[in-house]
Amino acid sequence: MPDNNTADAHTACPSLQGRKAIITGGTTGIGRAIAVLLASEGVKVFICGRTPSHLDDALVRIREVGEGDGINVDLARREDVERFFKAADDYLGRLDIAVINAAVPADALEEPSEDELDYQIAVDFTSYLHSTRAAVDRMEAGSDIVLIGSMSAVSRSGGSSIYVAAKAGIQGFAHSLRQELSEKDIKVGLIEPGFTGADFQYPEYPPEKQREAINDETMLRAEDIAVATHFMLTQPRRTAVSLMRVETRRDHP
Repeated sequence: MPDNNTADAHTACPSLQGRKAIITGGTTGIGRAIAVLLASEGVKVFICGRTPSHLDDALVRIREVGEGDGINVDLARREDVERFFKAADDYLGRLDIAVINAAVPADALEEPSEDELDYQIAVDFTSYLHSTRAAVDRMEAGSDIVLIGSMSAVSRSGGSSIYVAAKAGIQGFAHSLRQELSEKDIKVGLIEPGFTGADFQYPEYPPEKQREAINDETMLRAEDIAVATHFMLTQPRRTAVSLMRVETRRDHP
Protein backbone atom coordinates (compact mmCIF):
# COMPACT_ATOMS: atom_id res chain seq x y z
CA MET A 1 0.00 0.00 0.00
CA PRO A 2 1.31 3.50 -0.77
CA ASP A 3 2.29 5.77 2.11
CA ASN A 4 -0.27 8.61 2.19
CA ASN A 5 1.91 10.88 4.32
CA THR A 6 2.65 13.83 2.03
CA ALA A 7 4.16 16.16 4.64
CA ASP A 8 7.53 16.15 2.90
CA ALA A 9 5.94 16.99 -0.46
CA HIS A 10 5.26 20.61 0.53
CA THR A 11 7.39 23.52 1.66
CA ALA A 12 6.32 25.54 4.69
CA CYS A 13 4.18 28.51 3.63
CA PRO A 14 4.20 31.32 6.18
CA SER A 15 0.85 32.83 7.06
CA LEU A 16 0.00 36.39 6.07
CA GLN A 17 -2.28 36.78 9.10
CA GLY A 18 -1.47 39.90 11.08
CA ARG A 19 0.90 41.46 8.58
CA LYS A 20 0.64 45.14 7.60
CA ALA A 21 0.74 46.27 3.95
CA ILE A 22 0.53 49.34 1.77
CA ILE A 23 -0.65 49.07 -1.83
CA THR A 24 -0.18 52.06 -4.11
CA GLY A 25 -2.81 52.31 -6.81
CA GLY A 26 -4.92 50.03 -4.64
CA THR A 27 -8.31 51.47 -5.59
CA THR A 28 -8.74 49.91 -9.04
CA GLY A 29 -7.50 47.09 -11.25
CA ILE A 30 -4.52 45.03 -10.17
CA GLY A 31 -3.89 47.02 -6.99
CA ARG A 32 -7.48 46.66 -5.83
CA ALA A 33 -7.44 42.91 -6.51
CA ILE A 34 -4.22 42.54 -4.51
CA ALA A 35 -5.60 44.59 -1.62
CA VAL A 36 -8.79 42.51 -1.47
CA LEU A 37 -6.93 39.20 -1.56
CA LEU A 38 -4.40 40.24 1.08
CA ALA A 39 -7.16 41.58 3.33
CA SER A 40 -8.99 38.26 2.99
CA GLU A 41 -5.83 36.53 4.24
CA GLY A 42 -5.69 38.62 7.41
CA VAL A 43 -3.39 41.40 6.21
CA LYS A 44 -4.27 44.91 7.43
CA VAL A 45 -4.02 47.04 4.27
CA PHE A 46 -3.69 50.73 3.51
CA ILE A 47 -4.27 51.84 -0.07
CA CYS A 48 -4.21 54.97 -2.18
CA GLY A 49 -5.61 56.20 -5.47
CA ARG A 50 -6.51 59.46 -7.16
CA THR A 51 -10.31 59.19 -7.41
CA PRO A 52 -12.55 59.43 -4.30
CA SER A 53 -15.32 57.22 -5.72
CA HIS A 54 -12.79 54.49 -6.58
CA LEU A 55 -11.34 54.64 -3.06
CA ASP A 56 -14.78 54.38 -1.50
CA ASP A 57 -15.70 51.39 -3.68
CA ALA A 58 -12.44 49.57 -2.96
CA LEU A 59 -12.74 50.08 0.79
CA VAL A 60 -16.27 48.69 0.82
CA ARG A 61 -15.01 45.48 -0.79
CA ILE A 62 -11.88 45.27 1.37
CA ARG A 63 -13.93 45.65 4.54
CA GLU A 64 -16.26 42.87 3.44
CA VAL A 65 -13.36 40.42 3.70
CA GLY A 66 -10.90 42.04 6.11
CA GLU A 67 -9.47 45.24 7.48
CA GLY A 68 -8.28 48.27 5.53
CA ASP A 69 -8.27 52.00 4.95
CA GLY A 70 -6.76 54.48 2.52
CA ILE A 71 -6.55 58.03 1.21
CA ASN A 72 -6.70 59.90 -2.07
CA VAL A 73 -3.32 61.13 -3.30
CA ASP A 74 -1.51 61.79 -6.55
CA LEU A 75 1.85 60.05 -6.31
CA ALA A 76 3.25 62.22 -9.08
CA ARG A 77 3.66 64.82 -6.32
CA ARG A 78 6.46 64.16 -3.85
CA GLU A 79 4.47 65.70 -1.02
CA ASP A 80 1.63 63.26 -1.69
CA VAL A 81 4.00 60.31 -1.40
CA GLU A 82 5.00 61.64 2.01
CA ARG A 83 1.37 62.24 2.97
CA PHE A 84 0.40 58.70 1.99
CA PHE A 85 3.14 57.09 4.07
CA LYS A 86 2.46 59.34 7.05
CA ALA A 87 -1.21 58.28 6.95
CA ALA A 88 -0.12 54.66 6.59
CA ASP A 89 2.11 55.03 9.66
CA ASP A 90 -0.83 56.31 11.67
CA TYR A 91 -3.12 53.48 10.57
CA LEU A 92 -0.78 50.49 10.38
CA GLY A 93 1.78 51.24 13.06
CA ARG A 94 4.45 49.30 11.17
CA LEU A 95 5.06 48.12 7.61
CA ASP A 96 5.74 44.51 6.58
CA ILE A 97 4.66 44.49 2.92
CA ALA A 98 4.79 47.16 0.22
CA VAL A 99 3.12 46.56 -3.13
CA ILE A 100 4.25 49.36 -5.46
CA ASN A 101 1.75 49.35 -8.27
CA ALA A 102 0.30 52.79 -9.16
CA ALA A 103 0.62 53.58 -12.87
CA VAL A 104 -1.04 55.49 -15.70
CA PRO A 105 -1.15 54.78 -19.43
CA ALA A 106 1.75 56.37 -21.29
CA ASP A 107 2.20 57.18 -24.95
CA ALA A 108 4.67 57.14 -27.81
CA LEU A 109 7.32 59.79 -27.27
CA GLU A 110 5.95 62.32 -29.78
CA GLU A 111 2.32 62.18 -28.63
CA PRO A 112 2.04 63.92 -25.23
CA SER A 113 2.68 67.55 -24.39
CA GLU A 114 5.74 68.25 -22.26
CA ASP A 115 3.57 68.51 -19.15
CA GLU A 116 1.85 65.20 -19.94
CA LEU A 117 5.22 63.57 -20.57
CA ASP A 118 6.52 64.78 -17.21
CA TYR A 119 3.42 63.47 -15.46
CA GLN A 120 3.59 60.02 -17.07
CA ILE A 121 7.24 59.64 -16.11
CA ALA A 122 6.53 60.90 -12.58
CA VAL A 123 3.83 58.29 -11.97
CA ASP A 124 5.19 55.32 -13.92
CA PHE A 125 8.80 55.59 -12.84
CA THR A 126 9.76 58.28 -10.35
CA SER A 127 6.94 57.53 -7.90
CA TYR A 128 8.05 53.88 -7.81
CA LEU A 129 11.46 54.94 -6.51
CA HIS A 130 10.12 57.45 -3.99
CA SER A 131 7.46 55.02 -2.74
CA THR A 132 9.92 52.15 -2.46
CA ARG A 133 12.44 54.27 -0.56
CA ALA A 134 9.73 55.44 1.85
CA ALA A 135 8.73 51.80 2.40
CA VAL A 136 12.30 50.61 2.98
CA ASP A 137 12.83 53.37 5.56
CA ARG A 138 10.00 51.80 7.58
CA MET A 139 10.86 48.12 7.15
CA GLU A 140 12.65 45.64 9.36
CA ALA A 141 14.03 42.17 8.62
CA GLY A 142 11.38 39.80 7.31
CA SER A 143 9.65 42.40 5.13
CA ASP A 144 8.65 42.16 1.47
CA ILE A 145 8.51 44.57 -1.45
CA VAL A 146 6.55 43.60 -4.57
CA LEU A 147 6.93 45.84 -7.61
CA ILE A 148 4.24 45.52 -10.26
CA GLY A 149 5.90 46.14 -13.60
CA SER A 150 4.73 45.16 -17.07
CA MET A 151 5.46 42.74 -19.88
CA SER A 152 5.93 45.91 -21.93
CA ALA A 153 9.47 45.88 -20.57
CA VAL A 154 9.97 42.59 -22.43
CA SER A 155 7.91 43.07 -25.59
CA ARG A 156 9.04 46.70 -26.05
CA SER A 157 6.39 47.32 -28.69
CA GLY A 158 6.18 50.58 -30.59
CA GLY A 159 3.44 53.05 -29.79
CA SER A 160 4.12 53.21 -26.05
CA SER A 161 7.79 54.09 -25.82
CA ILE A 162 7.37 56.20 -22.66
CA TYR A 163 5.65 53.35 -20.84
CA VAL A 164 8.23 50.85 -22.12
CA ALA A 165 11.05 53.07 -20.87
CA ALA A 166 9.47 53.37 -17.42
CA LYS A 167 8.81 49.65 -17.04
CA ALA A 168 12.23 48.67 -18.37
CA GLY A 169 13.63 51.03 -15.76
CA ILE A 170 11.60 49.33 -13.03
CA GLN A 171 12.91 45.98 -14.24
CA GLY A 172 16.51 47.12 -13.76
CA PHE A 173 15.67 48.85 -10.48
CA ALA A 174 14.16 45.66 -9.03
CA HIS A 175 17.23 43.59 -9.97
CA SER A 176 19.67 46.02 -8.36
CA LEU A 177 17.55 46.76 -5.29
CA ARG A 178 17.18 43.05 -4.58
CA GLN A 179 20.95 42.83 -4.13
CA GLU A 180 21.08 45.98 -2.00
CA LEU A 181 18.46 44.71 0.47
CA SER A 182 19.16 40.96 0.58
CA GLU A 183 21.42 41.10 3.65
CA LYS A 184 18.74 43.10 5.49
CA ASP A 185 16.26 40.25 4.91
CA ILE A 186 13.98 42.48 2.87
CA LYS A 187 12.82 40.61 -0.20
CA VAL A 188 12.26 42.38 -3.51
CA GLY A 189 10.08 40.76 -6.14
CA LEU A 190 8.96 41.95 -9.55
CA ILE A 191 5.75 40.82 -11.23
CA GLU A 192 5.36 41.68 -14.90
CA PRO A 193 1.73 41.24 -15.98
CA GLY A 194 0.69 40.83 -19.55
CA PHE A 195 -2.51 42.27 -21.01
CA THR A 196 -4.79 42.67 -17.99
CA GLY A 197 -8.35 43.91 -17.63
CA ALA A 198 -8.70 47.15 -15.64
CA ASP A 199 -9.87 50.74 -16.06
CA PHE A 200 -6.28 51.27 -17.25
CA GLN A 201 -7.44 49.84 -20.60
CA TYR A 202 -10.26 52.37 -21.13
CA PRO A 203 -11.50 53.64 -23.55
CA GLU A 204 -10.14 51.13 -26.08
CA TYR A 205 -11.34 48.22 -23.95
CA PRO A 206 -14.57 49.12 -22.12
CA PRO A 207 -15.97 46.63 -19.56
CA GLU A 208 -17.98 44.52 -21.99
CA LYS A 209 -15.05 44.19 -24.40
CA GLN A 210 -12.79 43.24 -21.49
CA ARG A 211 -15.20 40.51 -20.41
CA GLU A 212 -15.20 39.12 -23.94
CA ALA A 213 -11.41 39.11 -24.08
CA ILE A 214 -11.13 37.42 -20.67
CA ASN A 215 -13.61 34.75 -21.72
CA ASP A 216 -11.64 34.34 -24.94
CA GLU A 217 -8.46 33.88 -22.85
CA THR A 218 -6.69 36.77 -24.55
CA MET A 219 -6.85 39.03 -21.48
CA LEU A 220 -5.97 38.38 -17.84
CA ARG A 221 -8.13 39.26 -14.85
CA ALA A 222 -6.60 41.52 -12.22
CA GLU A 223 -7.21 38.70 -9.76
CA ASP A 224 -4.70 36.56 -11.69
CA ILE A 225 -1.98 39.03 -10.74
CA ALA A 226 -3.22 39.12 -7.15
CA VAL A 227 -2.78 35.36 -6.93
CA ALA A 228 0.78 35.69 -8.25
CA THR A 229 1.47 38.31 -5.59
CA HIS A 230 0.06 36.03 -2.91
CA PHE A 231 2.34 33.20 -4.08
CA MET A 232 5.37 35.49 -3.97
CA LEU A 233 4.55 36.58 -0.43
CA THR A 234 3.94 33.11 0.99
CA GLN A 235 7.31 31.49 0.37
CA PRO A 236 9.84 30.62 3.10
CA ARG A 237 12.36 33.36 3.87
CA ARG A 238 15.11 31.28 2.25
CA THR A 239 13.15 31.38 -1.02
CA ALA A 240 13.12 34.52 -3.11
CA VAL A 241 10.69 34.38 -6.02
CA SER A 242 12.32 37.37 -7.61
CA LEU A 243 10.55 37.60 -10.99
CA MET A 244 7.18 36.40 -12.22
CA ARG A 245 5.80 37.01 -15.71
CA VAL A 246 2.09 36.38 -16.01
CA GLU A 247 0.85 36.19 -19.58
CA THR A 248 -2.31 35.19 -21.36
CA ARG A 249 -2.36 31.74 -22.86
CA ARG A 250 -3.39 33.24 -26.19
CA ASP A 251 -2.16 36.51 -27.69
CA HIS A 252 -4.71 39.30 -27.90
CA PRO A 253 -5.46 40.56 -31.42
